Amino acid sequence: MALGQWVVMTLAELCRKHPIRLLVPVGHGSGGVLVGGDPDAGYMGTIFPMIDYEDLCPPEVDAEYVQKSGSFEDRGSPVMMGMTHAARQLLRMERTDPSAFTEAQHYLNIAQYWGWWLTGIAASEYSAMSAQTHLWNVPERRWTPIVHEQNWLRLLPDFRPAWEPLGLVRENIVRRFGLPDDIEVLTGAHDSTTNFYRYISAGLSDFTLISTGTWLVALSREADTKTLDQSRGITINADMEGNPVAGALAMGGREFSAIAGKGWRGDAIDAQTLTRLVARGTMARPSFSDNEGQFPGSAKRGRIIGPPPESNAEFAALALLHSALLTVTCAEVLDGGQRIILDGTFLREPLFAPLVAALCGGRKTELSDETNGVLAGAVGLANHRTRKAPAPLALKPVKPADIIGITDYAKQWRAISERKDIT
Repeated sequence: MALGQWVVMTLAELCRKHPIRLLVPVGHGSGGVLVGGDPDAGYMGTIFPMIDYEDLCPPEVDAEYVQKSGSFEDRGSPVMMGMTHAARQLLRMERTDPSAFTEAQHYLNIAQYWGWWLTGIAASEYSAMSAQTHLWNVPERRWTPIVHEQNWLRLLPDFRPAWEPLGLVRENIVRRFGLPDDIEVLTGAHDSTTNFYRYISAGLSDFTLISTGTWLVALSREADTKTLDQSRGITINADMEGNPVAGALAMGGREFSAIAGKGWRGDAIDAQTLTRLVARGTMARPSFSDNEGQFPGSAKRGRIIGPPPESNAEFAALALLHSALLTVTCAEVLDGGQRIILDGTFLREPLFAPLVAALCGGRKTELSDETNGVLAGAVGLANHRTRKAPAPLALKPVKPADIIGITDYAKQWRAISERKDIT
C-alpha cells in the first residue's frame, strides 16, 4: 500500500498547487499485475506481487513456457531473458498458487493497473498489450494460443484507446487524500510507444526512432515486420491504434556502464580519445549484459578486443563507441525509413549523436533534445481528442563526427560481433 499512498499523496500535493483535472497513466513493457475484483482489497487489489522482469524463471516453468509460447508472429518477439513476458509471468503465478490464481479477475498492464486502481474500471490497451507480453498477436489482432490453452481470456479486459477516459478517480480515494472530485483518468499506454506517439502525432513518417537509456528502443512503422530477422532482438509492437510497429532492442545503458566502469563520472568524452581507440583497433564485443540484443548467443560474452584502454577516459570513450555501434545496428536491422531520429539520455553526451550520424552510411540523422519524451507523449494523448493540427515537434539535424577510420572500424566490429566462435 505504501507505493499507492505515495502516488496519491504526491498527486494530492500537486493538486493543491496546480489545477490538475486529467491523469494519463504510462508504464514500461514487460510488466503487469494480476488483480481481484476490489482495488482496496489486500495489497492495492493485487492477487500476487508484481514480478520483476529480470527475476529468474523457475526452470520447470521456463521449459513449459517455451513449449506453449507459440510462433514468433504470435509472440511478437523472441523468448527473452528472465521474466520478461507477461504470459510467462502468468504461467509462473498459476503454477505457484493455482488456488489464488482462480480468484483473479483481471490481468492488467502497468498503466492500466493504475487506471483500474484509481477508477475501478479495467481495460486492455494496444501499445501496452503489444510490448512483448506474448499475449496479443499484433498483425492478426487476436489473443495468442497460450491465452486460450490456459483459459486466460477471462482475465483480459476489452481494449480501449489510450486516449479514452476510463472514468473519474474513485470517491473513497478522493475523500481519503483530499483530491478534487472531477479528476478524469485516461486508459494510458506503454512508455516507449507514448514517446513514439509524439512523432506520429506531429505528422512525421519515413523514419526510425531510436530512444536511448537502459534500453535502446528502435521503432519504425516503415519497417516490414514480415521480413525481419527473427533470430535477433526484434519485436512487433503496436501503435496506439493497434497497427504493427517494428522494433529492435539492445540493453545499451547496461552495456555502456559495464564498459565505462565505476571510474567514469560523467565527464565529457573527446574526439581525440575516440580517434585514438579507433586507430589502435580497441573495441568491445557484445554483450556484457544478460540480454543478447542484436547478436544471438552473445549474452554475458562481452569482452574487450585489441589493446586495452589505458585510462578512465578511454574506457568511457570505448563505451560510447560501443553504444553508437549498437544504436546503428538496431537501425540497420529494421531498415525502416530514410532518416534516423535519436532521443533519450545518451544525448547528454555531445559526441553520441554525431558519432551515430558518422556510422549511418549517409542516412539523414536528427535528434530531439526533449528530455521528457514520455511525458510529452502523454500530454499529446491528453490532447488527442481535441487536437486539430499536427502536434509541434522540434528536431535538430546532426552533423557527422569526423573520426578517421570509423567506417572500417565499424565493419570490423560488426564482423567480430556476429561471430559465435570467439570466447
